[in-house]
Amino acid sequence: MFLRLLHLAFAVLLGASLPVSAAPFVPASDAQVLERLPMAPGDPIARELRRLRTELAAQPGNADIASRLANRYFELAMADGDPRYVGYAEAALAPWLGRGSIPPSLHVIRGLLRQYRHDFAGALSDLEAALGADGSNVEARAWRAAIFMVQARYGNARAECAALAPYSSELFATGCFAYVDATTGKTRAAYDTLASALQRNTSAPARSKLWNLTRLAEMARRLGEPAAAEKHFRAALALGLTDNFLLAAFADFLLEQNRPREVVTLLKDWARSDTLLLRLALAEARLSLPSSEKRIQALEDRFAEAGLRGEQLHLQEEARFRLYLGKNAAGALKLAEANWQSQREPRDAAILIAAALAARNPKAAKPALDWLEESGFEDRELRRDADSIKALSR
Repeated sequence: MFLRLLHLAFAVLLGASLPVSAAPFVPASDAQVLERLPMAPGDPIARELRRLRTELAAQPGNADIASRLANRYFELAMADGDPRYVGYAEAALAPWLGRGSIPPSLHVIRGLLRQYRHDFAGALSDLEAALGADGSNVEARAWRAAIFMVQARYGNARAECAALAPYSSELFATGCFAYVDATTGKTRAAYDTLASALQRNTSAPARSKLWNLTRLAEMARRLGEPAAAEKHFRAALALGLTDNFLLAAFADFLLEQNRPREVVTLLKDWARSDTLLLRLALAEARLSLPSSEKRIQALEDRFAEAGLRGEQLHLQEEARFRLYLGKNAAGALKLAEANWQSQREPRDAAILIAAALAARNPKAAKPALDWLEESGFEDRELRRDADSIKALSR
């Protein structure tokens, strides 16, 4: 999904679901270094960021420079899954974040930061403002479609796909429509259409290929074709681009195929990403590796810290953590129910149904079961769990 080019940062403390055992660390001075980001000083990206920061410091009111810097940080957050970059992006935009009227160049990036924080109404408003200034802004259209997908507003998402089609490439527009279709009961047709479009567009940018290959992999998995799914995943990985969502989706596929050792190999250097750390912990726990205890504690700490900051970003991920690593069905269900209030993607439905099943509370799963029938979403594993929880009600 477009948003998961994002679907990214996470966690909240609900009630007593997370133990908080330590007070926040307070540095002794502003000069104290707390942590260094995984980027060498001579790295081209580091040089680019340093140049943009220097330019913005010299011209603090320059919205165009602020927009370029914030966009670069946001791209890094989406690629690496490291939420600290979002904080840096917000710092670059600090003078404009709370204003009602801002320069047109800032509407898209402010909208992206708002959607990251789950302020979907504010994000949609910013993206609409960007389109008011330039109706051909494909990025604004694509992100509006992404947000509508998260909210299960499929008619609105399809309308955005239709509106961006005249201004985008064939592959981009096809991918937009295919994502909607694959979520609304037309997975096979969406898969065939997107696969054909990708074959016709061999010279498409690598980032576009990666997005579409990942979507094809997920569709093939849901269609019960794991060999095809793995082929698409590996083709995406072979592009050599860093993409947090691709790694998370492939790790989930490997876990589903009962191949946790391959997940450990895939993600051993990705503990800085909350989403990837969760998959790594799941794999190590399944293998009964001693390191799994350290991973689990790290996740506990991160969720607790997010709760202290008042963040409610990764409820779905935390619910999965509580259910499968914490063995706390009731706590997982509480988180999954809260998550469903703002996010209604297939993964959100899956964790709500799974948690309700584990807690033997079929009533709690009704919103997700209703969504499953209304959308026509096709997924063999999810349908199996849905049948299981329906059986509890009989």
